[in-house]
Order: sequence, then structure tokens, then C-alpha cells
Amino acid sequence: MQNEVYSDGIAEITVTGPIVRIDLMSLSPTERDAKGNPKPVLRQRIVMPVDGFANSVELMQKAVNGLIEAGAIKQTPIPSTDGARIHGNGDATARAGGGGNSSPNFSA
Repeated sequence: MQNEVYSDGIAEITVTGPIVRIDLMSLSPTERDAKGNPKPVLRQRIVMPVDGFANSVELMQKAVNGLIEAGAIKQTPIPSTDGARIHGNGDATARAGGGGNSSPNFSA
């Protein structure tokens, strides 16, 4: 078994041609922003083909649905702004937004 990596979330997802790069971040125990909040720090990157990413998203959605059904998380409305940017060559980048420590789509 490989070493485990803890992540507080995904900082950025970049699609370049047939490759998806997922940057995992965690909150720094020592670095703070101007408001005194822990800064997000890149910890590890996952690189996979687009079809592997699509299959992973489907599996994660099933897990989220199970958590909703179990009452572990409560779904909230999705904000109207879209964090994805599509570049002229068909590449896309999506960044986590909001500056909060949790997903804007769910609450504990």
C-alpha cells in the first residue's frame, strides 16, 4: 500500500487535451493570510486521463449521494457563478472559490 495523503480539498483542476491535473491542497498550520486564516498550500497533484477522471467523478457522485441519504451532509443550492474557465484551445481550468474551509455545495 502507498502512503496516504491528507487533503482539505481540491485547489484547482486543469484539463489539457486528454490529461486532467487535480491539485490537492491543505490549510497551512503556519502560514496565514491578511485576515488571519490559514493559507491553502499545494500538497500533491493527481494526473489522469480524461476518461479516468470522468469515471472518478461518477464514483464520487455516488458516494456523495450515499452521504446525503445517510444524513451525513445536507445539500445546499449551487451558487450561480461558475468557477470554470474554458481557454481558446479547448483547455479548461476550475479553481476552488469562496475562501471558506468547506464546499459551497454542502454543509455539515
